Amino acid sequence: MEQSKINVGVIGCGDISQIYFESCKQFGILNIAACADLVIEKAKQRAKQFDIPIACGPQEIFSNPDIDIVLNLTIPAAHTQVATDALKAGKHVYNEKPLTIKRQEGLQLLQLAKDNALRIGCAPDTFLGGGLQTCRKLIDDGVVGRPIAATAFMTCHGHESWHPAPEFYYKPGAGPMFDMGPYYLTAMISLMGPVNRVTGSGRITFPQRTITSEPKKGQTIQVETPTHIAGIMDFTDGAICTIITSFDVWSAQLPHIEIYGTKGTLSLADPNTFGGPVRVCLAGSDSWDDVPLTHGYTQQSRGIGLADMAGAIADGRPHRANGKMGYHVLDIMSAFDESSGEGRHITLESTCDKPAALPADKKL
Repeated sequence: MEQSKINVGVIGCGDISQIYFESCKQFGILNIAACADLVIEKAKQRAKQFDIPIACGPQEIFSNPDIDIVLNLTIPAAHTQVATDALKAGKHVYNEKPLTIKRQEGLQLLQLAKDNALRIGCAPDTFLGGGLQTCRKLIDDGVVGRPIAATAFMTCHGHESWHPAPEFYYKPGAGPMFDMGPYYLTAMISLMGPVNRVTGSGRITFPQRTITSEPKKGQTIQVETPTHIAGIMDFTDGAICTIITSFDVWSAQLPHIEIYGTKGTLSLADPNTFGGPVRVCLAGSDSWDDVPLTHGYTQQSRGIGLADMAGAIADGRPHRANGKMGYHVLDIMSAFDESSGEGRHITLESTCDKPAALPADKKL
């Protein structure tokens, strides 16, 4: 039987939209029916580029009765308003990460969706790729034993040397934790479950940054958010994780993520990718072994979380890249700042379920 398609309206036609437009073609359940942007020329350009039938402004997406899901690719500061308008218009919403930039806004979205029997999804969805799903299977099968600790590192020297408009990355709601942290935190939650306590320290190392990329070369950025954050997370199941996210490091030789179990160590690939390598070193061995990937979607598959959400709506089951997990990630990131400022542990009020593993033969 041919799969019924779910109509998606995209709001926000900036840089990240191109990846979604390209990747979503591989998911049979998704039909990109319209795209919108406040700058209508951007929407028209994407519509022409990807053969999308309707290019319009956001309000036309909300009022279109044929649109089932709004894919919200606006800047984080606009996530709340766009998602609110979509939910009030009776649309399901899938937000780019982070869910919102403030806890209260995130809670309001979750409540609004619940009150209207609608769904919220949230990127990142790289945890559904073949690399991290292989890691999930290894943990579920007990290969490395019970996770007792983990380390996670994302270090670079920021975006002003290559990004055409890097100012955003140094404002509240961005920085290395809110920009890249969601990939790392979502990956670990998908493997080890939720977090119950957070401790963190953060700093601004370079108060001004000079843009060296075009077209804004030579302009100065005033840094308004911590650019080096070190944290400790206590997981509900007992594992303890050390995490560093930084825009202040020139170079490093750190792993992306390692999980230390009672029977061995699991090494994960970059959680901003969908593939491997995946490696294990078991107790009593001094060598690392590459593990063949057990799942598909190992290449660029941005939108797999949206496709899973569309399928879940059709099947009446929970979706994996869900708003509750997105909010838990937001709560963790906010708690790092809060802990650093107040000099204390932060016990989280939020939690979430560990998302169901993706079957190895699942096609979306």
